[in-house]
Amino acid sequence: MRLTLILLLFLVSLGAQAVEAPDDVDGAMTVNVFQAKRLHERGAVFIDVRADREWLWGHVEGAVHFDLASDFVSLAGPEWPRELPLVIYCDSEICPRSAEAARMAVAWGYQRVFYFREGYFAWQLHDLPQITGEDRAAVVLNAQAH
Repeated sequence: MRLTLILLLFLVSLGAQAVEAPDDVDGAMTVNVFQAKRLHERGAVFIDVRADREWLWGHVEGAVHFDLASDFVSLAGPEWPRELPLVIYCDSEICPRSAEAARMAVAWGYQRVFYFREGYFAWQLHDLPQITGEDRAAVVLNAQAH
């Protein structure tokens, strides 16, 4: 009985977290996985706003990790050029963090914000370039150099 109750509470908490992301974000362009791939090939900066553990499981190759809950606000700083093309993503259409991050980037004056609503799961599904557990500091420095 106790195990059943614990399992039920776990499933309810998962359901409470699954909120569908909006289709669009004002000031940002929503892109699908094929458009995101093209932006990746052209050198756009991919921003992963998922939690640390999800980032370590895997992410878009070359992406910069800024957990929305903790350090995404560092993108508000003046050291990031506002003309940088930013592709912002999280897991999928049921992850509203990427929409919130895109809204914030637009509010901070970024001119080329791409909202990749389908997210990392779509990227994985199409077997596009991805890696696991890279040193975040090295990725951030590499992205700022572009």
